[in-house]
Amino acid sequence: MSEMHVLLLHGMTGSGPWHWQQWLAGRLPAQGVTVEMPALPDADHPDRDEWVPVLRARLAAVPADAELVVAAHSCGVALWLHHAVTIGGQMRRADRVLLVAPPDPQWQHPDAAGIVPYPLDARALRKAGGVTRMVAGTGDPYLSMRKAHRLAEALQIELDVIPDGEHLNTDAGYGPWPSMLSWALYGSVPLADRYDAEPYTVAYAPERLRPV
Repeated sequence: MSEMHVLLLHGMTGSGPWHWQQWLAGRLPAQGVTVEMPALPDADHPDRDEWVPVLRARLAAVPADAELVVAAHSCGVALWLHHAVTIGGQMRRADRVLLVAPPDPQWQHPDAAGIVPYPLDARALRKAGGVTRMVAGTGDPYLSMRKAHRLAEALQIELDVIPDGEHLNTDAGYGPWPSMLSWALYGSVPLADRYDAEPYTVAYAPERLRPV
């Protein structure tokens, strides 16, 4: 079994200590998984030109024989989409990617002007990652459900909807998230809310099944 390497991409302002990304980073090493969540420059003012080089440096450092899994949240999703459309031929490709609670592609905020709007290129997304999925919460102030469905359709990826999930962040109660752990380890889908710890059908790499 090859090594697994999980790369977590935080959004604007970063991921605080109670965020699901921090929770996930604390759980995965016990399963023999290497986890990285790079501190992207000036997190309060995300900028494509500053963030993309950091992402690519981390991708280049992942061992060639490792299974690479990427989970991006909010403006971290925008980062991944910017990366995808400008990816070079030799750039490390992810095996699985999860896009969590992206902002509206046309969201306007003075502190996020360096990364939003972001491109929607389904073909580029497939070049950047093997299996890409999106998860969004109803009531998200940064992305309506109508826009979420349109975004998933434009990117030609599956969408999981979390009722009352809002922005799937600390404010929405997303610290511990068993469904996210199952996805990271096994590729289990669909993503479910933070209270649902039931196992799901493993749709990817079933040889990884083992007790959590």
